[in-house]
Amino acid sequence: MTGFSVSLIVSNLSNVASYLSPIFETIPSKVVPAQIEKVVSLVSRTGRDLQRYDNAGYRQVVGCVPYRYKKRQGKGTESKEIELLLISAQKGKGMLFPKGGWEIDESMEEAALRETIEEAGVTGELEERLGKWQYKSKRHSVIHEGYMFALLVDQEYERWPEAETRQRRWVGLDEAREVCQNWWMREALEAFVNLKCKAEEVEIEADDV
Repeated sequence: MTGFSVSLIVSNLSNVASYLSPIFETIPSKVVPAQIEKVVSLVSRTGRDLQRYDNAGYRQVVGCVPYRYKKRQGKGTESKEIELLLISAQKGKGMLFPKGGWEIDESMEEAALRETIEEAGVTGELEERLGKWQYKSKRHSVIHEGYMFALLVDQEYERWPEAETRQRRWVGLDEAREVCQNWWMREALEAFVNLKCKAEEVEIEADDV
């Protein structure tokens, strides 16, 4: 297939999408199939042409500590536990929180939400920024500057861009500390605990519960 043919096909697909978009907006969300709804937000970005670097040449990376509340009944009282979502690493062992490159055509917050959808297949309310860390890439010996946010999850997709290469698991705090393989993400987790759990005085799920 020639380059002209490919360009023509892409152009036609774009025109079709533009034509159908206002039609879908008039249809109630319950009527639109799940595979059509959110289809744009579930497409993963590739390449590093738009990758953002700081003045020192450090690659800018953003991610989230996704969490949810789990209600717990006991002796006539109701309490809340916090569960955290971790994903498997594409290479190597261990689990981590979703993160990825911050690109020049998006805000830091937009990048954090996008990367979390692409890698973990969840989204929700983006909350406080937990901090900034500098770390060295294991594969490329490049310095990265990573930012992490707390994310209160309110939607979990059954299919997401990296579903074929990653597993995800909801865990308690103790297990998250144990299986998270990156030191700086463990520090982000502690920042999350200090900021969220102590402030709200919620009961954190422990491994022995």
